[in-house]
Amino acid sequence: MLGAGEEGELVLTTLSKQAMPMIRYRTRDITAILPGACPCGRSLRRMKRISRRSDDMLIIRGVNVFPSQIEEVLTNIPGVEPHYQIVVSREGHLDVLEVQVEVSPGIFSDTVRDLEQLEHRIAGELRTALSVSAKLKLVEPKTIARSEGKAKRVLDLRKEE
Repeated sequence: MLGAGEEGELVLTTLSKQAMPMIRYRTRDITAILPGACPCGRSLRRMKRISRRSDDMLIIRGVNVFPSQIEEVLTNIPGVEPHYQIVVSREGHLDVLEVQVEVSPGIFSDTVRDLEQLEHRIAGELRTALSVSAKLKLVEPKTIARSEGKAKRVLDLRKEE
């Protein structure tokens, strides 16, 4: 049991039914209980917005990497579309993280120098946020496959090797 404000996995448990088995449902969502009372006057416990999922975590060279960290970096950079793909592979005994990022049509048609500057900026911000370097590949708009429902963002090729 964590204290107020500490992040952990949300687990739902039936407590009020008698003659029922105690069932715990692991959601794999990472969140926290907010301290203090609600400004609206309700006295129930409040939950922080779900920040990420525990099962989305990748381990790259001993560092825990969440796709939500990558998404947060990319959404704060102008000229980048919200579509990206994370490809994890293994070269020798080392894990390699590659992030393929769609750029907006206006940026992609600019000069090579502008694309290189954007690539260096994204790579630097990813390195700062993740504490591990990632290969970065800028791709044309509408290059990354779209899917119905939940987007398939991570392609882990290590399992196939």
